[in-house]
Amino acid sequence: MKASQKIQLKIYNRDTLKKECQEWATQGKKIVFTNGCFDILHAGHIDYLSKASELGDKLIIGVNSDFSVKRLKGKARPVNDENSRMLLLAALFFVDAVVLFDEDTPYELINELQPDILVKGGDYREEDIAGADIVKRKGGKIIILPFLEGFSTTKIIDKLKS
Repeated sequence: MKASQKIQLKIYNRDTLKKECQEWATQGKKIVFTNGCFDILHAGHIDYLSKASELGDKLIIGVNSDFSVKRLKGKARPVNDENSRMLLLAALFFVDAVVLFDEDTPYELINELQPDILVKGGDYREEDIAGADIVKRKGGKIIILPFLEGFSTTKIIDKLKS
């Protein structure tokens, strides 16, 4: 199989990924979920996502849709469209699945996928993480990973503007 085909196979719609998660769960695989806009992929993202992947067997990334990013970040965002952002994430060898969501938070997506481990970056508190209640109720873990200092999409955009 060609590399481009392998990458495309990691990009799921919600229904297909829900079935895949059920299959992984029956195989005893620990499913890790994280989410974000990932507008301009940088070293901080790679550090965070690679560490998240080490927490279980399968890493799923929920990606905010273009409409969701605009609502959250403003009309000038995203810089990269949702298909480009998902393709870049799917190309990472340690990522198993990428899925789009249109809501402001991945709460419903987390409820559908039922991950074992929910991971967010260091600027969150557990009580503020969407879906933490769902994961904890099923006996899963919430893990907050520290961000790599000095990396941010906003800083990159500001640097490009100046």
